[in-house]
Amino acid sequence: MMKSGLLLIDIQNDYFTGGAMPLEGMETSALNAAALLQRFRDHHRPIYHIQHMAVRPGASFFLPETRGMEIHSCVMPLPPEQVFIKHYPNSFRETMLAECLGDDSIEHLVIGGAMSHMCVDATVRAAFDMGFKCTVVEDACATRDLEFNGQKVAAQSVHAAFMAALATPYAEVLSIKQYVHRYEPAPEAS
Repeated sequence: MMKSGLLLIDIQNDYFTGGAMPLEGMETSALNAAALLQRFRDHHRPIYHIQHMAVRPGASFFLPETRGMEIHSCVMPLPPEQVFIKHYPNSFRETMLAECLGDDSIEHLVIGGAMSHMCVDATVRAAFDMGFKCTVVEDACATRDLEFNGQKVAAQSVHAAFMAALATPYAEVLSIKQYVHRYEPAPEAS
């Protein structure tokens, strides 16, 4: 059986209501991410948190030393869970994430976080290229409305399009309920 680790990406205050870049459905997806986090804690499985710190000129959210950059309280890391600070959408770029996963013999990443169309997408594609099996828990991810050629694309459509694109061949894309059913079957009756 492959050794799995949980990767939670950018579940930070600025993405919640009242933050500098609120996402559609972030509160609900964060609760699902928190439920995943608790399952991994209960089973003593490895957990990795990704925290974005904006360093590019003109950035308007995840600014250093702000409350908005802090990891949200519903998924607050506990020792020995590791936190990796990143400055790019790809969680592996200029971080020690890949080395740490290798040191921990992780082969399978269970992924949730934000934004579906940006950092989740970039990280999953990079992880796949590095040889990791990926499972994206889609209802533990959130995104926002986008605009293209003057046309508004609703967050729900953005999310669906990116999950569909990741589903083949980059990741297995499941709801939290499907994930629990597939990877944590009910104990046999005695």
